[in-house]
Amino acid sequence: SQVALQIRQQETNVEARQQQVEQAKAQLSTADLNLSYTQVRAPYDGFVTKRNVQLGTLVQAGSSLFSLVSPEIWVTANFKESQLQHMNPGDKVEISVDAWPDMKLEGHVDSIQMGSGSRFSTFPSENATGNYVKIVQRVPVKIVIDKGLDPNHPLPLGLSVEPKVTVE
Repeated sequence: SQVALQIRQQETNVEARQQQVEQAKAQLSTADLNLSYTQVRAPYDGFVTKRNVQLGTLVQAGSSLFSLVSPEIWVTANFKESQLQHMNPGDKVEISVDAWPDMKLEGHVDSIQMGSGSRFSTFPSENATGNYVKIVQRVPVKIVIDKGLDPNHPLPLGLSVEPKVTVE
């Protein structure tokens, strides 16, 4: 009977230890989940810019950590409306970069926006006096760069370039 009591106590201890193991597994699962939240995965390849945090910084949900820039590079050139008559998507473009005069890039016209820059600006210009003044409008043209970029030295955003479109 003493032996039976000891066996019953040991069985109870085993059950308690099994519950502790299950609790530890649940805690491990929660810790793994929390660890996965510490990894930031980008939705596409790119370059990290404007980093607002350092390694090990505690952040809150929704905090802006950094900006991700796509490696797909294009130029938005604002051409005068009078320059668009013969311009079409697919036209070849030679691009010179002001910051690096020796760099010559090649690209093509991807698209021509269906409206002038003033129509899409935050504050469109209005003529409140009713006087008619003809102002040459500028139309954004997207130019995709095809050749000449060095993948080891990406172009910084916002550089000034001079595109020359070959129209047919």
